Amino acid sequence: MANNGILGTSFDFSLLQGVKAGAALNTAPLGGDFLATLHEQLAAFKTQAMDVLLSSLGGGSSGGSDVLSLLLGQSSAAGGYNMALADPFSAYRMMSEINRRDVNYRAEYAEMTDLGAQVAALREEAQQLAGIDAATPDDEIHGRLETFLAAYNAWIDRFDEALAAGGLLAGTQAATVAQWELEQSIENIFNGAAGGVRGLTALGVSIDPVSNFASLDPARLNSALAANRAGAVAAIDEFSAHFARSAELLNADGNFIPNRLDNLARVIDYLNENKNALQAEFGLGAPARPNAEVARALAAYEAMQKSLL
Repeated sequence: MANNGILGTSFDFSLLQGVKAGAALNTAPLGGDFLATLHEQLAAFKTQAMDVLLSSLGGGSSGGSDVLSLLLGQSSAAGGYNMALADPFSAYRMMSEINRRDVNYRAEYAEMTDLGAQVAALREEAQQLAGIDAATPDDEIHGRLETFLAAYNAWIDRFDEALAAGGLLAGTQAATVAQWELEQSIENIFNGAAGGVRGLTALGVSIDPVSNFASLDPARLNSALAANRAGAVAAIDEFSAHFARSAELLNADGNFIPNRLDNLARVIDYLNENKNALQAEFGLGAPARPNAEVARALAAYEAMQKSLL
């Protein structure tokens, strides 16, 4: 993410979106390190603002009178600025960005919570395939696979916009890894290998590279069942176990989805406790203007919070 310069000080907002130490994403962690860095950068802003103010007052140029005008409230700047600062416009931009991210982080928290819940639901759907054996009728095997793929496609459809470029979860490692892991599980050619079957793809299951939707070719499944029923059933059984395990790990403590939610919660808590003080010192900034996607997720977050009261 882009940094925002405040009088030459790099205000690194990417720290707000880091992951815990040891995770694969190579960014700074949230929590104590972020808070310490934020405090240092705010202190640097204050120091540099005072230096600019003193320099302007003592330079003998028109700068001194301009700064005094700001201090006396004689500027025509719009609301949201703290005109007592040497550079209220940079401070305004900084607070505007904090306002925007405050809203986005809450919206993302709701979206990631829903994503985790739906990954858990997909795990249960995959486990339903484990009951298939050689005695299961062909039409029932067709039906169970179609039911699972319909649930998978509903999950893809639900988060397609959020994961697309510019979406609420675009670039969020926890979300993109979840999508990739579950897709790879479906396309894994080693499920059923011991029985002579190269995964669900040999049974007619495929994923469209553009839409990411999964589909089943009934004729190919019938052919596979007729040619090697034991191997086909083994492939489905192994897929069921592997997919369920992948989904379980994504939601496991210390793994991708819980880590992201934990990081977001700590940033949200910090802003809850400090945003008013930051605005009092640096100005209100521009209010956040969420798009429809963010507004929907933000409403879901607020509903979640109300349910906890």
